[in-house]
Amino acid sequence: MSSNSKKYSIESTDYQVGQDNVTKWGMDIHNTVFMGSLALSLLFIVTLLVLSPAEAKAAIDSVKGAVLSYFDFLFMWGANLFLIFAVVIAFSPLGKIRLGGDGATTDYSTFSWITMLFAAGMGIGLIFWGVAEPTAFYTGWYGTPLNVESHTMEARELALGAATFHWGLHAWAIYGVTALCLAYFVYNKGLPLAMRSVFYPLLGDRVWGKTGDVIDILTVLVTLFGLATSLGLGGTQAASGISHVFGLENSLLLQQSIIVLIMGLAIISVLRGMDGGVKLLSNMNMAIAILFLGLMAVLNFTTVFDSFTTAVVGYVKNAYALSQTSGREDTTFLHGWTVFYWAWWVAYAPFFGMFVARISKGRTVRQFLVYVLIIPTLVTTAWMSTFGGIAIQQMIDNVGLLGAKQALSDVSLSLFYMLEAYPIGDILSVVAVVLIVVFFVTTLDSGSIVIDSMTSGGKLDVPMKQKIIWALISGIIAMVMLWIGGTESIQALQSITIIAAMPFTIILLIGCFSLMKGLLTEMGSSKADANYSEADVK
Repeated sequence: MSSNSKKYSIESTDYQVGQDNVTKWGMDIHNTVFMGSLALSLLFIVTLLVLSPAEAKAAIDSVKGAVLSYFDFLFMWGANLFLIFAVVIAFSPLGKIRLGGDGATTDYSTFSWITMLFAAGMGIGLIFWGVAEPTAFYTGWYGTPLNVESHTMEARELALGAATFHWGLHAWAIYGVTALCLAYFVYNKGLPLAMRSVFYPLLGDRVWGKTGDVIDILTVLVTLFGLATSLGLGGTQAASGISHVFGLENSLLLQQSIIVLIMGLAIISVLRGMDGGVKLLSNMNMAIAILFLGLMAVLNFTTVFDSFTTAVVGYVKNAYALSQTSGREDTTFLHGWTVFYWAWWVAYAPFFGMFVARISKGRTVRQFLVYVLIIPTLVTTAWMSTFGGIAIQQMIDNVGLLGAKQALSDVSLSLFYMLEAYPIGDILSVVAVVLIVVFFVTTLDSGSIVIDSMTSGGKLDVPMKQKIIWALISGIIAMVMLWIGGTESIQALQSITIIAAMPFTIILLIGCFSLMKGLLTEMGSSKADANYSEADVK
């Protein structure tokens, strides 16, 4: 049996990667996806210019609130199903399938691969929420998990356990399944790197038409808005840190300047290519993060050891209860935190999935899923338990600003408040600011690569100019949002992304079925090849 039996008879169609592409302004773009994404992005910005930021945010937040409240079951059970699906696939015979075929080899070492997927996935989020989230749960800021009494030892255990729950296996299952879908259909079935490719087994050649265009445009918008949101919020956190450490005014100018710096560094990274850009920065950033984490652990060894143990115990004891929707009395926490997080991971999954798909050729399905699920979960557990545990202990012992406030007053400054309690607090704060900036550079760099691939019809190699343009557009959207209405506009953009996550959850669940169908054909063709070879011998 020929190797072509492993394809979906794509050779029989007239589709060629980029057949709908046009050359404009020296770029190779898929006209419908590129222009549709650009037009809808501009429409959103113009809408915010016409309406006041407060009015726009209020209207969008009301829709977001309805989505999170009425479709909480979809997000919660969707996340549960993604995790179950990932575990079943990983440890089934399908886990032996290699991305790219039996003879495929990896392009990156395991360490570099992990650092890149981690930097793209949620590295920057840990810097922002590593202190803020556990302390918020401990103090009852916007609800406590499972309605425990705040400022108690039970609240401490649940705070660390719930933070691990939000950043652990469920989150990485959403990311991992999306990335696996894309990597498999690109490397094993020869389809373009676009979200539409995942649905070829179900929709056939219709994915190359308007249906596929809609899927890709929605993917571009979710990715673009997610990047702009992260960039805007990251700029404000970095500005808060710089203002706190160096005494500068936390002004719009400072925030805009930081975003310009991030854009400039991201463009340099893009120009240097994948190895000299994203890979180098990811390795460097992970090394700094590990040293930072290790230093904090050494300075607070007893607290960190106890916090890590408490986080693991709190996670294991409460994971089942936290993953349910029925019988919950802590609806404020459920909708404001857990459901919001699941929606955010779903919204970010196409970006993460496409980037990780690019760098995962040559790995088996089992290796891919086990690494994506386990290693980042261990790292996020260590990070949350270290920084969150230290911060909660400062509150218990009345140490520093966190101990004095006994509450979460400014999310963007919570990390710097914790670090200020140390004699070398200013040095540690500078390290934190550097981590924030470099994490955002790698995120923007990888994000521009992903959006560029989607708007070029799924091509892996496109003109460098296109990658630079999308890095600029992402940064400009963030700057415009801050200029129009500050963080209110950025939060409105974030709410739009969350709203889009509702239909995207359904799309990804359908994608799981499509992936299963594809993997089963791979196994079927392997058996047919084996039978054919056996017949030849006879």
